[in-house]
Amino acid sequence: MTRALEGDTGTDWVLCPGCRAVLYGKRLARGGGVCPECDHHHRLTAAERVDLLFDPGSAEVVDLPARSVDVLGFVDRKPYPERLAAARRATGLTEAVLVVTGRIGGEPVVAAVMDFRFLGGSLGAAVGELVTGAAEVALERRWPLLLVPASGGARMQEGAVSLMQMAKTSQALGRLDRAGVLTVSLVTDPTYGGVAASFATLCDVIVAEPGARLGFAGRRVIEQTIRQELPPAFQTAEFLLAHGLVDAIRPRGELRAALGALLAAARGGVERGGVEAPRRG
Repeated sequence: MTRALEGDTGTDWVLCPGCRAVLYGKRLARGGGVCPECDHHHRLTAAERVDLLFDPGSAEVVDLPARSVDVLGFVDRKPYPERLAAARRATGLTEAVLVVTGRIGGEPVVAAVMDFRFLGGSLGAAVGELVTGAAEVALERRWPLLLVPASGGARMQEGAVSLMQMAKTSQALGRLDRAGVLTVSLVTDPTYGGVAASFATLCDVIVAEPGARLGFAGRRVIEQTIRQELPPAFQTAEFLLAHGLVDAIRPRGELRAALGALLAAARGGVERGGVEAPRRG
C-alpha cells in the first residue's frame, strides 16, 4: 500500500551553523537547504530529501509493517513510549525511516530515507525492519536500492535489540549483492554509530554531500580514548574521499542528475561516468 508524499514547511529565519549568517527560510528552502553565503548543507527532513532527489510526482511512500517495542521498560527523564509519541507528533512520521519507490532521472529505485529529527535517526528495531523491508522490495522488483542515512547511532532504549539491527540490515544488503542488485548510499550529515558501521557503508557505491560527517564514534570520544589530537577534517566527506572510504562527493544541487546517471549506468543505458568512483586500494 502506498500514499502520496507531503513536504514540510520551513521556518521564517534560520541561523547558519557554518557561517552564523541569519538566512531567510524561504530563500534557504529555494536553494535546497544550502547556505548561499558559505555553502553549508543544512539538514533536510526525509520528505524534503525525497522531493529533492526524486522526479516530480514519481515518489510514493511504501507502508511497511514495523513498530518500536519498549522491551526494557526504559525510563530516563521520560518513559520510552512517551519519547516515541513526541517524535511522531513532531515529525509526522511513524519512525526514523521513510521508505519510498519512484524514479530518479527516469530510473526506477527503492529508497530508505532517514530523518534525524526522529530521536536523532537512531537505529532501533523498527528502523532495522524498515531498511530490511526496503531491501526486500528492491530484491522483489530487482530495482536499485538507495539508502540515505542520517543518524546519531544506536537507540539505547532498546538495548541489544538495537544492536542486532546492524546484522539484520547487513544480511539484507548481502542478499541484494548476491542477486546483483545495485545498492547506493548517500551519506548525509551526520551519520554515526551502528548505521555507519552497517548499511551506510556496505553499499556498492557511497556518495556523500559536502562536509557530511561519517564515523562510528564521535571525534571527542576517539581523542579521549587514544589521547591524541585528530586531523581538523577528520570524519568529513572530504577526508574520507581522500582516504578511499567514500567514492564521490556531490553538491546537493547535482545529486539528482548524478544519481540518475549512476542508476542508468548500472542498467546499461548510458556509458559509465555520472559518478566517477575512485579505485579503492
